[in-house]
Amino acid sequence: MSRTPDTPHHDPAGQDADTPFDDRPAGGWGSLKGVSRFMAEPGRKAEALEVLSKLNKPGGVMCTACAWTKPEGPHKFEFCESGAKATFWELDGNRADAAFFADHSVSDLRGWHDHDLEKAGRLTEPLLYDAESDRYLPVSWEAAFAEIGAGLRAVAPEEAVFYASGHAGLEASYLYALFARAMGHQNLPQSSNMCHETTSVNLKTFIGTPVGTCTLEDFDHCDAIFFFGQNTGSNSPRFLHTLKAAVDRGCRIVTFNPVRERGLISFADPQSASQMTFGKPTEISEKYFQVRPGGDIAVMAGMMKCVLAAEEARPGTIDHDFIRDQTTGYDEMIAAVAAFGWDEIEAQSGLTRAMIEDAAEVYLSADRVIGIYGMGLTQHVHGWLNLGMYCNLLMMRGNLGRKGSGISPVRGHSNVQGQRTVGVGEKSAHMPAEKLRALFGIDAPEAEGMNAVHACEALLEGRVKAMISLGGNLLRAMPDRERIEAAWPRLDLSVSIATKLNRSHLAPGRVAYILPCLGRTDEDVQVTGRQSVSVEDSLSHIHGSVGIARPPSDAVRSEVAIVAGIAAATLPPNDRLRWREWTGDYGLIRDLIAETFPDDFADFNAKLFQPGGFYRGNPVRDLDWKTDSGKARFTVPTTLSALGQEPEAAELMTLVTLRSNDQFNTTIYGFSDRLRGLEGSRMIVLVNRDEMARLGLAEGQLVTLECAVEDGGERRVPGLKVTAYDLPPKCVAGYYPELNPLVPLGYHEKNSQTPAYKGTPVRILA
Repeated sequence: MSRTPDTPHHDPAGQDADTPFDDRPAGGWGSLKGVSRFMAEPGRKAEALEVLSKLNKPGGVMCTACAWTKPEGPHKFEFCESGAKATFWELDGNRADAAFFADHSVSDLRGWHDHDLEKAGRLTEPLLYDAESDRYLPVSWEAAFAEIGAGLRAVAPEEAVFYASGHAGLEASYLYALFARAMGHQNLPQSSNMCHETTSVNLKTFIGTPVGTCTLEDFDHCDAIFFFGQNTGSNSPRFLHTLKAAVDRGCRIVTFNPVRERGLISFADPQSASQMTFGKPTEISEKYFQVRPGGDIAVMAGMMKCVLAAEEARPGTIDHDFIRDQTTGYDEMIAAVAAFGWDEIEAQSGLTRAMIEDAAEVYLSADRVIGIYGMGLTQHVHGWLNLGMYCNLLMMRGNLGRKGSGISPVRGHSNVQGQRTVGVGEKSAHMPAEKLRALFGIDAPEAEGMNAVHACEALLEGRVKAMISLGGNLLRAMPDRERIEAAWPRLDLSVSIATKLNRSHLAPGRVAYILPCLGRTDEDVQVTGRQSVSVEDSLSHIHGSVGIARPPSDAVRSEVAIVAGIAAATLPPNDRLRWREWTGDYGLIRDLIAETFPDDFADFNAKLFQPGGFYRGNPVRDLDWKTDSGKARFTVPTTLSALGQEPEAAELMTLVTLRSNDQFNTTIYGFSDRLRGLEGSRMIVLVNRDEMARLGLAEGQLVTLECAVEDGGERRVPGLKVTAYDLPPKCVAGYYPELNPLVPLGYHEKNSQTPAYKGTPVRILA
């Protein structure tokens, strides 16, 4: 592409050829090369290959890499590059054992990169931090449980926090939620607090369900799919097979994203001999528009104006029967949308009216539409309005509650949705008090608990004294990391249940334990034999999972056994809390889940290995709206931007944080971001070339990013290399979690407190 000096580099409908990008399709040989790199590393390759042969298949191992659904009729290889990396990563041949910790103090390990910490290998035995030697030392399980139990009994229930990542199965998660309430608190923050809590809180208000409404079958019947703020190619690559099949039968796909992500542009199926040789890859998105960060509300307002214009020209375009019978608030919403002018819609979205009209043409031509979204919509101050406007757009033409249509968030962690389903959450509604009383004689606490942001605020104020983490790397995942990391050692007790060493372990509380647990690939044998666990995918289907690999050591215990062991050592005797029995037979826990949540889990054990998983249902599919009014609710837009603070000053930019092709959440597998054409250091800041010229920046220059939220705090990340990249004006991007320190703890989605990682105002200090 040739350019004159006066030609703008950024074209919101096309690739800037003068900046890094990968012109190859997602999948294809690049994906196989990414997997083969792990094959070349030392490790347990034979076991990994056996696991991969059964990954995401009925009766096999359910992948830990993402929450995308598992089909009833799986492919020969039902895993993707991300799943293969996660499998090899878990079946690491290295061991972070007693000898490793004898050689390395915690102070020493703080100088290691996150990648290298996890590459030290699997944890092999319980560890207790010794402040005198600044080392983690081996300890027996019995001693660990006894001291942890004593530590939890020494604090008031409301001073304890039980965090859960989205990894643990439903069985361990249910016991964890039960344990917290039996102790007397509901402080159960979860990894969804950092990503899709915007969905859980707001979608329930709008349409009466906290989760998406689609099933896999809907993708066989939709005429169009719209993507807002979701990167399928890196975060859920198996979804690409579904999208390819949809495109092949004529479905039209439109994508809005500030970054041009290869997975939604072009895909070559690694299991297709044709596409891997001389055939052409599948073009996924018919139209791809690089919207400004926070500009999705404006896009949807523009599309809705197009729908209104089409209704005026062709009455019946809008589904008036659906609106009359199933919804409230339509007239107020339409009045607000009609009041927005095209000039302000174009300014906020960064797109032209013609571009938005092109997208609306696809929507209007489709009888059945699915709306997909990711954290590009949820991680904003006005994320609630992003989702409200998306529901508005879909409901105008009746695209909820019928086959081939719906709204579908694509979640990351493999069981993050399922943990909520079985009670891991800070609200009383997450686990019915009457069931706890009937089953266990427990009077559940009435006070609502703390989510992740509230827990960290309480930590900073000294109101949290004990922190238990069921998986995850909370210190690295949270915003305002430097403040929180400084406060963490003031905890009286910190306990981390983990498979590998991570950054959170390097800020030990006054008493600190690391308890090694089995991974999902590991065989789990208890007194009644080999056990299975279960997970829920993004499309609300439940799947059984059976680990088959050798555990890293005989001393490692399952998540169920660890949670039950701590609970038994903490709580007063109760004949109905049968922790030992439940540890010996996970089927008993599934029976309890079915009794506690009968509408979702009836006959749980009998359906555990149903091909494709068993569907726990969604009331929206039956036009049953579990809202206060009993109907779906249209949302009145109050602004055209999802940003909490517009970058109006000349020097201000909007920061968007990204995950690379070589990471999963806070786990860094390597330093290749192949699908974006980036390699090497993660300490970079991506900037449009025109913005570089405007701000006087040079390629390769080292700069500091500074947070521009005025709340009295000073937040900076230095040593970032300026890298030219195709982004909208007034926008910069960089990697999560390296840039988390720039996001204030108090800068979050207003209803759910989800951190605004996709829209933080910053300035570049040269």
